[in-house]
Amino acid sequence: MDSRERLLTALHNQKPDHLPAQVHNWMDYYLRTYLGGCDDWAAYERFGLDKVIYRMPANIYAPADLDNWRIDQRDLGLDQDGNHQFASTITTPAGVLSYRYATNAFTAWTTEFLIKDAADFARWEQYAPVPIKLDPVLVVAAQQRLGAAGIVRGGGLGYGQGSPWQDLCTLVDTEKAIYWAMDEPAEMHHMLQVILDKRLRAIELLKGIPLDVFEVGGGAGSNTVISPHFFREFCLPYDKIQNAALHAVGMRIVYHLCGGLMHMLELVAESGADGLETMTPPAMGGDCDLAEATRRVGNKLFFIGGFDQNSGFERGTPASARAQVLALHAACPNGGYICCPSDHFFFGDPANIQAFADTAKECVY
Repeated sequence: MDSRERLLTALHNQKPDHLPAQVHNWMDYYLRTYLGGCDDWAAYERFGLDKVIYRMPANIYAPADLDNWRIDQRDLGLDQDGNHQFASTITTPAGVLSYRYATNAFTAWTTEFLIKDAADFARWEQYAPVPIKLDPVLVVAAQQRLGAAGIVRGGGLGYGQGSPWQDLCTLVDTEKAIYWAMDEPAEMHHMLQVILDKRLRAIELLKGIPLDVFEVGGGAGSNTVISPHFFREFCLPYDKIQNAALHAVGMRIVYHLCGGLMHMLELVAESGADGLETMTPPAMGGDCDLAEATRRVGNKLFFIGGFDQNSGFERGTPASARAQVLALHAACPNGGYICCPSDHFFFGDPANIQAFADTAKECVY
């Protein structure tokens, strides 16, 4: 099999020739610090991994919608810890919204959330733009360059993560969203429906765009954050409608839970997703038992992830990376699994990644 066939076979929950292996995207810091500043293509080629290239079409908005959603960003400079601070305002006909965020060498994070109260959400509901067209040029170019060497993966088309609940947590803060849902469930359902409706309009535009797998969900749906009962009320109804819409435009879906997921396995399967990630193990703060997940829902969902990049890449050795890959392969004897770090990584000897890639090739079915 070539890499494309191998990955697509796993995404269809079947057995490829050997265990496919990818990374959960390449972080710029790692590429700059350990790999000489190469890009994601060159990094995959260096290690001989199956290429999973993350690309999305560009959003195109109506000029009138952008006029009603005017973003002004101010650079606030560095704080005392060396983090770069930014402040933004969004001017709408109904008033102003504001948010702040910070960046460092590794990542970016929100320091002030956009939606503070129901009035803010009303402004967002009325004026937050939805694309009227998607430009597929980046996706098409990646597919053409890849050929048989891998697949193109996308996600988003929302307002923070991959599904309505996760979007809302990005807009208002996860803790506040949970309290809001408990105190005012009717208002929460209204907000989730608004987000879903905007998402559905964008999803319709995906038809014909050659993405091989599409990410939904997000860490705010993990059972280390919310309960299965909460998931069933505030995630599942909207996920089911969204996933059906994605299937209708030809997308294959992976549901992303980066934390606890063992209490959510059957709920994710019920959502209509085709697969589940990131299968985070207990040593990284998750709860995944990959063999047990395989037993319970392996006939319904493919899996991506499971590799502890902290002990395998960042603080590991080639021997520890190899041992992990062998154990993960043994947990999924019927295929339908792509070995992958459970999250991003920023440090680690490239020799550990090479052992990860080489061992996957030895794991035949």
